[in-house]
This record gives sequence, C-alpha cells and structure tokens, in this order.
Amino acid sequence: MNTNAEERPWGYYIVLADEKDHKVKRIVVYPGGRLSLQRHRLRTEHWFVLSGEGIVTLGDEDIPVQAGRSIDIPVHFLHRIVNKGKGDLTIIEIQSGQGFSEDDIERVEDDYGRIKAKR
Repeated sequence: MNTNAEERPWGYYIVLADEKDHKVKRIVVYPGGRLSLQRHRLRTEHWFVLSGEGIVTLGDEDIPVQAGRSIDIPVHFLHRIVNKGKGDLTIIEIQSGQGFSEDDIERVEDDYGRIKAKR
C-alpha cells in the first residue's frame, strides 16, 4: 500500500489531486467492505470503477457496477458502495463543488461506529 494512503475500516484511499476547484481520490474497497451511507452538502462526486465489482446505493436505487462503469452523485444524495467481489474494488472519485473536507460527510448508516451524535 502507498505510504500516502489514508486507511479506513473498509479499505483505503489516496488523494491524487487536491485543488481549489476539485479533489481526486483513488479508493480501494476490500472484499465485503462498504462505505458508510452518506451525503454531502458542498460537493458532487463522480465515481469511475477501475476494477472489481460492487453495488452502488444512490438514493433509493441499488446499481450494480464493474470495471468501466461510472456513477454521478449529486449534492445531498444518499450514497454508498459495497464490494461484492472476491478481489479489491478500485474506483477513482472526482469531487467538485464548494468544499472537499472530510467534515462534509454526513453519515446516516455506518458499519464501523463512525456516526457522530447530533447536538
């Protein structure tokens, strides 16, 4: 794994570009892993699947994905991805909008206990 990788319980990501008007990540989800069901207030995301296979939840729809498929995630849309394959699921995520901080993640469901209590 790259030394610049940010480890997560489901896998890891590497920031490839972090500019004022966009951010690009390479995200690797291990077999059986899934991201939290989440949404963002400040950004849209475009996911391009490089390898592996999985299911993207986008709003109330479950969309099977594999290498070569892409998904657009609008602002405020609930979304997640789960790796349903036997190997790593790798995606390129392109963020655009008004902010790219990890603080712009509102988790609704999370397998790893990372939901913050409402104040």
